[in-house]
Amino acid sequence: MFLMRIGAAGAEKPVARVDDETYVDLSDAVTDFDEAFFGSGGLDRIRPVVAERTAAGQVSRFAGERIGAPIARPHQILCIGLNYRDHAAESGMAVPDEPILFTKSPNTLVGPNDDVRIPRGSTRTDWEVELGIVIGRRTSYLDSVEEARDAIAGYVVVNDVSERAFQLERGGQWTKGKSAETFNPAGPWLATTDEIDDVLALDMWLDVNSVRRQNGNTRTMVFDPYFIVHHLSQFLVLEPGDLINTGTPPGVGMGFTPPVWLRPGDVMELGITRLGSQRQHVLGPR
Repeated sequence: MFLMRIGAAGAEKPVARVDDETYVDLSDAVTDFDEAFFGSGGLDRIRPVVAERTAAGQVSRFAGERIGAPIARPHQILCIGLNYRDHAAESGMAVPDEPILFTKSPNTLVGPNDDVRIPRGSTRTDWEVELGIVIGRRTSYLDSVEEARDAIAGYVVVNDVSERAFQLERGGQWTKGKSAETFNPAGPWLATTDEIDDVLALDMWLDVNSVRRQNGNTRTMVFDPYFIVHHLSQFLVLEPGDLINTGTPPGVGMGFTPPVWLRPGDVMELGITRLGSQRQHVLGPR
């Protein structure tokens, strides 16, 4: 299934995408794609509903509605740093021996085509196309990497927008450069795990003003999604609906000589195989 939330910010309704033109309305079957939904077996509950309504032609047509993030605000957004060998190389940093973990404020989550706003005092706002993992059940102390497969509800496209000066030059943890408002566009849809044949064979791309900046593939991940979920479960409890940003391939603005930073008026476009694409206008500070 491909789950989406469409409608005005704060008033999105849950739907299942059938194709580019139609969807199944699920607002009478579930309240939202949130912690309660994922934690109560919601995916299994709606699967036959989606199949039956699609087969019966009980579908609606997209009519230009705003697309929200495919999950409601999660309990937490966890992020993995330097998780692509080629990105670590362009950053001049060593490939980590175990996942680098930092957090991102959950209120950074916005829709895939919502505006991205540069924060006050920013001089180095950057982009990062990433594969996002959505957790499907309460998870801790997994005994094996294989067990992690059953803990994943699905995958999403994420733009892990970052302010590099805040992140790297202002002391403390990376979170300061990751948590400005609008800094986590996600979607357009959540693809359940059965829709992805090989999560380590997904092409990823990002353009700024129609210039290709990132062109990668999940096969260059240092730690794959199953390893990440198993690893994190040893240190904290993962809640249903939690989002994990798994790192970015090369081509971030910081990696160019000279560096290239986002400016008001820029347009970012990005996507991942089977997970759809995003488009964001960049706004100046408010």
